[in-house]
Amino acid sequence: MNYQQLRSDFEKLVRDHKATVYSVCYMFADGKTEADDLFQEVLIKLWQGFGSFRGDSTALTWVYRVSLNTCISSQRKKRLRTVPLDLSPDIFDESSDTGRQSALLHERITRLEKFDRAIVLLWLEDMSYDEIAAIVGISPKAVGVRLVRIKEKLKNL
Repeated sequence: MNYQQLRSDFEKLVRDHKATVYSVCYMFADGKTEADDLFQEVLIKLWQGFGSFRGDSTALTWVYRVSLNTCISSQRKKRLRTVPLDLSPDIFDESSDTGRQSALLHERITRLEKFDRAIVLLWLEDMSYDEIAAIVGISPKAVGVRLVRIKEKLKNL
């Protein structure tokens, strides 16, 4: 595949999945600036791995896996790059009811452990237990058990 085709395919992948990537970043960030930085880091990782993506899973599954791994790793390191780039959707604008609900949900979810955050985020995206299991690397049954426990934790917050 030539560079132009690779670039064109990557741009389409980003257009199709940028809201998904940003949602993952937002769930692992302390604010919009950090979410934007994580978003950029994920885009770099996606580009670096794009040429070797074999298609063993769906593009969405691959994007989630790269996004989650990047956000978790970046939180461990806390060495974030800052380059202004505003591709983020305005779904977290707190001036609307939806924005306030998103902010409240974000606040509760950020109290969870990183692995539980990843699982609940994927579940909120209406992914099946099989899809979640493929992304996070556990069995579908373990996903169900963890979701029951996560829901109980969220109720108690």
